Amino acid sequence: MKDNVCILIPTLNEAPTIGDIVHKFKSMGFSDILVIDGHSTDDTVKIAEGAGARVIIQDGKGKGQALQQAFNMIDKDVIVMIDGDGTYLPEEVNRLLEPIEKSNADHVIGNRFASPQRGAFTTLNRFGNKILGKAFGLAYGAWITDVLSGYRAFSRKSIKELELNKTGFETDAEITIEGIKRDQEIVEVPVTYLPRHKRAATKLNPIRDGLKIGHTMYQLTKTHNPLLYFGLLGVAFTILGAIIGIYVILDWFKGIEHIPLTILSTLLVITGVQMFIFGLLCDMLALFHKEMMREIKKR
Repeated sequence: MKDNVCILIPTLNEAPTIGDIVHKFKSMGFSDILVIDGHSTDDTVKIAEGAGARVIIQDGKGKGQALQQAFNMIDKDVIVMIDGDGTYLPEEVNRLLEPIEKSNADHVIGNRFASPQRGAFTTLNRFGNKILGKAFGLAYGAWITDVLSGYRAFSRKSIKELELNKTGFETDAEITIEGIKRDQEIVEVPVTYLPRHKRAATKLNPIRDGLKIGHTMYQLTKTHNPLLYFGLLGVAFTILGAIIGIYVILDWFKGIEHIPLTILSTLLVITGVQMFIFGLLCDMLALFHKEMMREIKKR
């Protein structure tokens, strides 16, 4: 099995940790270790090559772009993706490989929340991940605990089905969403999550990147759960129209007329209702498409 596995490690200035990660995978018998580097300014590339990894410098910038480039290059049956910051244990890789080996999964996610070590999560990161997980469940109907895990395993079939467009940290959410949309069998397994190395600075901005991830999740509901996407817009328009309408009515009782605001309020409410109806129609089409894809896969 190990001969058919590629260990994929996206890196950017991971000199303190990359050597140890590559050595550990090598010691376990994994021969194909691909490090795709995002133009590191430290000794990441030199250390990775010295440890026995194959190193490719990515064409663009961002984790998402690096993964897209790497996925197009790898021809092994199974791909294990692990962050190069030393927060995951290579020794736990078999937990991710086992469901694929037994044909129980196309895509395996290492759940960091199963066994986080002290200091691995800040309070803000833990809270943000929980909120995004709940939002993901509501939007996509799949209650995955760790949507943003950086430790995953994929079958080659799974990778070929993914259509990725995001270039930054939001790619982890996009990969999970794509797996759900393609009706892939996704399994979570518990993994240990370690604090970052003291000399390895985080590249994730909790607020900025959290908002990007949330926006990505919402954007991609258009094709998977259009009722939620257009329904939220419809509710927003309707509520805004109702607030303006209440203001107009209250002033009307005082003998003050607001003709333009009356027209605006009416238009907003009508638009809101129409968007909700449009969402219902799109949801029916999306459901029909999913059923058709399931039938095609069965044949």
